[in-house]
Amino acid sequence: MADTRQHPGRLIAVDGSRGKDTNAAADAIAETLKHAGVECAVSRWDASGLFSELAAAGRDDRRISTRTLSLVYAADLAFRLRWEIRPILESGGVIIAAPYLETAVAFGGCCGIDSEWLRELLRFAPAPDLQGRTRERKVDRPWKARVDRGYPEYGAFLFGSPASRLATKAARRDMMTRLEKARGRRVFDLTGTGVAAIAKALTDSQLAASRPPASRPRNARK
Repeated sequence: MADTRQHPGRLIAVDGSRGKDTNAAADAIAETLKHAGVECAVSRWDASGLFSELAAAGRDDRRISTRTLSLVYAADLAFRLRWEIRPILESGGVIIAAPYLETAVAFGGCCGIDSEWLRELLRFAPAPDLQGRTRERKVDRPWKARVDRGYPEYGAFLFGSPASRLATKAARRDMMTRLEKARGRRVFDLTGTGVAAIAKALTDSQLAASRPPASRPRNARK
């Protein structure tokens, strides 16, 4: 179960199967909020540098399991929460986490890791106030094995080979299907209208939170 402690700030989660799309969606939301007069920050994958250090290691040192890679994701997320996400939430600000929980669960699931184990692993992370799912592009292509794009592409780099399942379109489509079944509150599909919708939902919730509670009606009796 995710951390449900209340913070005065707002957390927007952006998840997807392709790092470039996830980053673009986060930037689009941030820009839309800026035009609406709402300042926000973006917390991105590998803020800790753990994945970069692992990629720079020798080939033998990169022979890790998908389960271990999930543990590295959890460690990176713990770093992001400690230094990027929670400070902003506690100060009453808005932060976009790109990616967040569902990306890790969906990618791990398509690699054979039990989803409940992954959710238990990530239960320390607070539930997002709003969830967005990226508009998937180049869906007819498998992941490019790259360390500088996103978590799924990093996994394809680490485990990929011409014979690997991660080198096929099927793995990415599997992850996309899992993302479509993500748990939680309403999930916004981050097309152009979806970006506007999630920004409006955020500003509406902030407006509602700033309103004073309605006074109790007076009793006509004296």
